[in-house]
Amino acid sequence: MPVRASKTVAEFNVIKAAQNAGKAAAAALAATALVAGGANALTYNELQNLTYLQVKGTGIANTCPVIESAGTALKLKSGEYKFEKFCMEPTSFTVKEESQFKGGEDEFVPTKLMTRLTYTLDEMSGTIKVDGAGGLTFTEQDGIDYAATTVQLPGGERVPFLFTVKEFVGKGNLSQFGGDFTVPSYRGSTFLDPKGRGGSTGYDTAVALPAAGDAEELERENNKSTKALKGSAVFNVAKYDAATGEVAGVFESIQPSDTDLGAKTPKDVKVTGLWYAQIN
Repeated sequence: MPVRASKTVAEFNVIKAAQNAGKAAAAALAATALVAGGANALTYNELQNLTYLQVKGTGIANTCPVIESAGTALKLKSGEYKFEKFCMEPTSFTVKEESQFKGGEDEFVPTKLMTRLTYTLDEMSGTIKVDGAGGLTFTEQDGIDYAATTVQLPGGERVPFLFTVKEFVGKGNLSQFGGDFTVPSYRGSTFLDPKGRGGSTGYDTAVALPAAGDAEELERENNKSTKALKGSAVFNVAKYDAATGEVAGVFESIQPSDTDLGAKTPKDVKVTGLWYAQIN
C-alpha cells in the first residue's frame, strides 16, 4: 500500500480554515493578483507566437500562461469536459523540519531552489466531471506530470524530490477541489548506489563479510525499494474566461521527498504556485 505524507493538504487546510475563516477569500484575491501576471507573464496566444530563439535562455518556457481578461467565476453545466494544456508553475518550496525550540511543533521552513528553470509541469491533460449539484471530479491522465527538483535547507542539507501530480484525482466544487496523487520513486530500480547496490541489479550487499549483510542496521541500505508514495494537493480557481475556456488559479501540494530507494525517511515538501488549463 502506498505511503502518504504525514499530513495531507486537505487536513492542513481544514486546520487553517478553523483558525482563520477568511483565509479562502484572501487566497482568492491573492490568486487573482498573481494570475493577472508579472513582468514575464504571457497569455497562451502570446506564448504560441514566440519562436524558439525568442524563448531560449529566457526562462519563459518554465512559466504558465496567464489570463488577461477580467474573468468570472467558473460556471459549468453538468457533464464531462476535457481538461487540456494543464500547467503548474511553482512559486514557493518549503520543507517540514523539526522545531528549533524544545517542545515546539514541526514547521515548514523556506528553502533555496537548486534546480534550474525546468521544474514546471506542462501539457498535462485529464477529464472533469460535473454533477447536477455542482460537485466536481477531476482526474489527471497524461502529460509532463513530473519534474526532478532539488531544494536546499537553511543548514545546507539538500532535499531532492520528484515534483508531480501523477494520477491526481480531486473532488470538490467549481471554486476549489483537492485530492491525492501518486509520487513515483525518484530513482528507478536499475540505479546503482556508490557501492553497486540496486533494486533489480547490482550487489545484494556491500560489506567485507557477506553474512554481516543481513544485519538489521543495513537492511534499508541493502533492500532497495522503488515503492510509490502518496501526496495531496488543493487547487483554487481564481479566473475563468468563458469565451476561450481558459481557467487559472493557485495550488498547494504536500508530497514526500526522495527516500534514496528506501534508505531514508522522506521529508514533507510543500509546493505552492500558479496553475492554468483549458476546458473543452
